[in-house]
Amino acid sequence: MMVGSQPYAHEHHHAGAGHSSVGHSQAHGLVDPAIATTGRGIWALKWSFAGLMVTALLQVLVVWLSGSVALLADTIHNFGDAVTAIPLWIAFALARLRPSRRFSYGYGRAEDLAGIVVVLTIFSSAIVAGYQAVHRLLYPQTIHYLWAVALASIIGFLGNEAVAIFRIKVGREIGSAALVADGYHARVDGLTSLAVLLGAGGVWLGYSWADPAVGLLISAVILGIAWSAARAVFGRALDAVEPKVIDELRHAAAQVPGVLEVGEVRARWIGHRLHAEINVAVEAGLTVAAAHEMAKEVRHQALHRLPHLGNAVIHVDPADQLGEINHRIAAHAHDGLPTHAH
Repeated sequence: MMVGSQPYAHEHHHAGAGHSSVGHSQAHGLVDPAIATTGRGIWALKWSFAGLMVTALLQVLVVWLSGSVALLADTIHNFGDAVTAIPLWIAFALARLRPSRRFSYGYGRAEDLAGIVVVLTIFSSAIVAGYQAVHRLLYPQTIHYLWAVALASIIGFLGNEAVAIFRIKVGREIGSAALVADGYHARVDGLTSLAVLLGAGGVWLGYSWADPAVGLLISAVILGIAWSAARAVFGRALDAVEPKVIDELRHAAAQVPGVLEVGEVRARWIGHRLHAEINVAVEAGLTVAAAHEMAKEVRHQALHRLPHLGNAVIHVDPADQLGEINHRIAAHAHDGLPTHAH
């Protein structure tokens, strides 16, 4: 027996201070949680996109006045960071669509693809920053209006850091690894902006090599952040979850009265929503209706314990046949096929 539902929808039952399968049914809000979280993600992207575009446009003016190649590279990074909001925006918009017969789990995986685009953009930023730094070491150039370059670099840092904090905060709230990665990308560009400031200071002191040297250091920092973001994004794409997620699901199932043992527990992220499968053992003599109610309560507890859990499918087994190994069909032959098992 398995209990599940359409993704993201669930009811809660309350009886006194605890939860049970009796009492009254009360929906926690009328808005589908997936719609609410993707809506918040889109809201975060809109404001961060606007902030980065304003920052980049202010820097363009200083680039035109000073001729600073370092600041030009930083400005390109900022425009690139703003542009990474577009694939995420598209992914969040797709995630709001209802599942179809072809995409029965919905379109949450689009967010994972957008996260990969963000990671590749971060790596590209590291390559561009490193190239610019080496080029400046080989071919030094004079920078005009150092005070304006320094001011623009501070503006770039503050703008990027504000966007980074905003994206990372919202991304963690809604469980979006892609939005968190994009936040780290903004932080990378903020560090690049500080490199421009330090380089300008070094040039002012007479050390023409200071700007490209700091640029190489920042390139290494960018690669480190890109690696961290790649682990999170590609981990999601490969169905990786934190072990504590499995522990929480197992604990939620084990505390339900009547559950004798918890078997296999699996979970995966689809976009920024978790989907889980849990096998539990109950008394073999229970009626189908009683086992069904118990499975509903297991799902109920799991949904309460993990805020990003969109759906959980509960498989109920008799106590003496717990586990998927007992679901196998013994060796048999039919329709003229060789003997086989399932």
